[in-house]
Amino acid sequence: MLNNENYTMLCDYYELTMSNGYFRLGRGKEITYFDVFFRSIPDGAGYAVFAGLEQIVNYIKNLRFTEEDIALLRSKGQFDEAFLSYLSTFRFTGDIYAMKEGTPIFPGEPVITVRAPAIEAQLIETFILLSFNHQSLIATKASRIVRAAQGRPVAEFGSRRAQGASGAILGARAAYIAGCSSTACTMAERDHNIPTSGTMAHSWVQMFDDEYTAFCEYCRLYPNNVTLLVDTYDALHSGVPNAIRAIKEVLWPMGIRKYAIRLDSGDLAYLTKKIRKMLDEADLTDCKIVATNSLDENLIKTLLSQGAQIDAFGVGERLICSKSSPVFGGVYKLVAIENQKGEIKPKIKISENIEKITNPGYKKPYRIFDKETGQAIADYIALEDEVLDGKEPILLFDPVATWKHKTVYDYTIVPLQIPVFIGGECVYELPTIDEIRAYCKEQLDLLWDEVKRFDNPHRYYVDLSEKLWTLKQEMLRGRVQ
Repeated sequence: MLNNENYTMLCDYYELTMSNGYFRLGRGKEITYFDVFFRSIPDGAGYAVFAGLEQIVNYIKNLRFTEEDIALLRSKGQFDEAFLSYLSTFRFTGDIYAMKEGTPIFPGEPVITVRAPAIEAQLIETFILLSFNHQSLIATKASRIVRAAQGRPVAEFGSRRAQGASGAILGARAAYIAGCSSTACTMAERDHNIPTSGTMAHSWVQMFDDEYTAFCEYCRLYPNNVTLLVDTYDALHSGVPNAIRAIKEVLWPMGIRKYAIRLDSGDLAYLTKKIRKMLDEADLTDCKIVATNSLDENLIKTLLSQGAQIDAFGVGERLICSKSSPVFGGVYKLVAIENQKGEIKPKIKISENIEKITNPGYKKPYRIFDKETGQAIADYIALEDEVLDGKEPILLFDPVATWKHKTVYDYTIVPLQIPVFIGGECVYELPTIDEIRAYCKEQLDLLWDEVKRFDNPHRYYVDLSEKLWTLKQEMLRGRVQ
């Protein structure tokens, strides 16, 4: 997505019919509050990673209905002409608050809050959700894969298996935020300053009469960027011996001692141990081994536990599509309406499924840190008018199993959301991709290792303030309408 692209019509049709209805009923200017949150973490993980805010910012900046858009809507025969006239000069005039990209996030907490006139808030729902859901999904998966690699570089190689062009480009962006070292997607470097990497495919080797010649020619052409793919025919008996020979005969005379081989098939644990021995015996102890071939965090963990001699990973389809858990499940729910006197009336969605019951009212999320360790203890959602300065003890309790509680004394409490748009004007300076990436790493380091565990992670609590919890219970009992 380029900064000047207009995605105003990338909305669900019901957003337009509802907006037309609000307009005709004279309710289009009523101030509404919507929360963006998600209900469960993919892969049964202990945390997720927020990504996609930059695209939301650029989308809001470019909101406008063109003459072609208006003509299409007019042709539907469902929209009031005065409403179409209103859309012809449409601009976003509301407020948006959001957590920073790269923030670890948890179910139920408002990652983004929209305060805007009803029509404006309704029309931006789809794009906000698709950006939030897609990039947060890929960032969350990438974070797991990067941690499984235990400090070894992980390159994102999934463009050809992505769901469309933006899936490839923005998926690469999200993966880089979460710690991937590079991407194979060249357009992601052009548009988002993400380092690209890659050298050859099997077709390069097949284009030559023999493997050795293919390797030598590549070394001559790109001596400072050599990774030789050794499994086109037979990795142990052909590929590696020919790679060793080409490196010694072409690169060594140039004084180059930075190179690698790549393995894309077979038993990676067994083969890389054999290959490492072959390389070391040939005095190529500086030659790196790169592994690809349908990898994910589980396979990477298993390979390393078996002693695989792998220095870097390339991960494709299972990352770019989050193959094991391909839906993030973020939602956009109305939580309050503001009347002309500025009074905020909370709204709640009730369901037989407990996880689908919303938290009512205009709220602010906070993160509570232990002063001694600096580690995050829990997240805390309070109503907007509550004052939380960290000076008084704070009671944390499970919103469902309320008997599970504790009082925290020596803590620091930090607001998680920042203003992004106020009165329709962007007040947030977008950070660079590397700043977001560094922030993500810093924030993940503040989570306990138990929360980041791959299997059966410790549950990180998102608690409600007593005031918010009481409001919710009163609304559930019908005492607040």
